[in-house]
Amino acid sequence: MKHLLPKEAHAFLSQHPDALFLDVRMELEYLYVGHPPGVLHLSWYEYPEMEAQPERFVAQVRREVDGDLSRPVVLICRSGARTVAAGQALEAAGFAEVINVLHGFEGDLDENFQRGRLNGWRHDGLPWEQM
Repeated sequence: MKHLLPKEAHAFLSQHPDALFLDVRMELEYLYVGHPPGVLHLSWYEYPEMEAQPERFVAQVRREVDGDLSRPVVLICRSGARTVAAGQALEAAGFAEVINVLHGFEGDLDENFQRGRLNGWRHDGLPWEQM
């Protein structure tokens, strides 16, 4: 799995319009916190179960790429943690190019336990939208 900083991931997506860009956060996070334009939402897990279902997730991604496991898949979540597990599941299923967006959409926690102040997609000034 490759790991790219948000600006690097944005550049990669611009250079590879065939890449599948996936937001793996829960639906509430995707809708109410915001998301990059054009990203497809496929959650790694959902409330209230909060349990990943790797087989379901992989099957959904496989459908989105029409079975083309060589198509690049770029994953983003809140902080870059869920995407590692999701990316490992995709690699185990044979996906050839999986990319994790480091620090995710909201970034790491600062000393006051707040996100968005140190790093992440929004912090870096990249395009995003909100419901």
